[in-house]
Amino acid sequence: MCWQGEERYFCTVSKFAMLALFIFLVMVVSFVVVGVYLERKVSAFIQDRLGPMEVGKYGLLQLFADLLKLLQKEDIVPLAADRKLFLLAPAVIFASVFAGFAVMPLTPDLQGSAAAVGVFYLMAIVSVDVVGVLMAGWGSNNKYSLFGALRSVAQIVSYEVPLGLTILCAVMICQSLNLQEISFQQGIYTDETNYLFGIKAMGVDVTDWGGIFTWNILRNPFLFFAYIIFFIATLAESNRAPFDLPEGESELVAGFHTEYSGMRFALLFLSEYGMMLLVSFLGAILFLGSWNTPLPNIGPLRLAEWTSGAPGTIWGNVTGAFWLLSKAMFAILVQMWVRWTFPRVRVDQMMHLCWKVLTPIGLVLLLISGVWRLLMVG
Repeated sequence: MCWQGEERYFCTVSKFAMLALFIFLVMVVSFVVVGVYLERKVSAFIQDRLGPMEVGKYGLLQLFADLLKLLQKEDIVPLAADRKLFLLAPAVIFASVFAGFAVMPLTPDLQGSAAAVGVFYLMAIVSVDVVGVLMAGWGSNNKYSLFGALRSVAQIVSYEVPLGLTILCAVMICQSLNLQEISFQQGIYTDETNYLFGIKAMGVDVTDWGGIFTWNILRNPFLFFAYIIFFIATLAESNRAPFDLPEGESELVAGFHTEYSGMRFALLFLSEYGMMLLVSFLGAILFLGSWNTPLPNIGPLRLAEWTSGAPGTIWGNVTGAFWLLSKAMFAILVQMWVRWTFPRVRVDQMMHLCWKVLTPIGLVLLLISGVWRLLMVG
């Protein structure tokens, strides 16, 4: 329902929110199609083989053939399983991952929810997938599924600590939990009276240059190291190699989803790739300039202005979506490269890295970020 007068604004905002959520839903489903094919080709390139080649030209239809196979498979529920938990778990996992997109800004004007506590909401709602994973492992009544679920819970809960510390570093520098506000702070279209940049070069305010110079990783050089820790932690949060112990095929058959088949297995598969996309978006927004262009206004070309249109314009929304998707896809390509390059770590190595390496470094970076912010204000 839409209202007249001053409340018409809220009607417009709600329309944009529904449009953004619809776009993200289509994007997650489409990303599975693109991401699976891309990962098969990337792994084939790294291992010096061709990858899918038989179904369609260059194997482009291979995933559609796999989906058709999954659609035709029977949805089997093991006799000894807890039926309610078993059937509900995939929906809980997917819902928690997809709900995280609700606060993601896609362009300067397109965002699902402009919540002032967007980062806090995102960290809270995505943590719910731990409950779904435990439901899947316990509900399957299979020892391999339960072992995989317990590994996953321990891994995700542990790596949320360094992940949260690095996110807090960016939040402390930007002084906001609103992802859209953090995005504006990293571009040329921002209110300088409400934000202190604190970086100058040769007497010139680099915010006039825009581009990569206003990204968080360069505005505060320590955030570059925070982004590295963030990236490593997101690999563990997504159960991606070398932290894919919950799905260790050599020990656990397939992990917590051993007993799943048909579309419920496809939903779990969709959730994994959805999480990859979500954390890549979040990393791009917090550290890599969000939807702002990486090209600066150096010289007469004014690259930042014409490659990152003003908010409220069609060109601004098109370029914003292009740059954010490009940054997220680059992070996803790095995730794929890491998966097919590094061997799986042991459980003790995974926990050692989390609690004795990443967490102490994250605490130091948090302290440095606080001091940096105080010095810039002073």
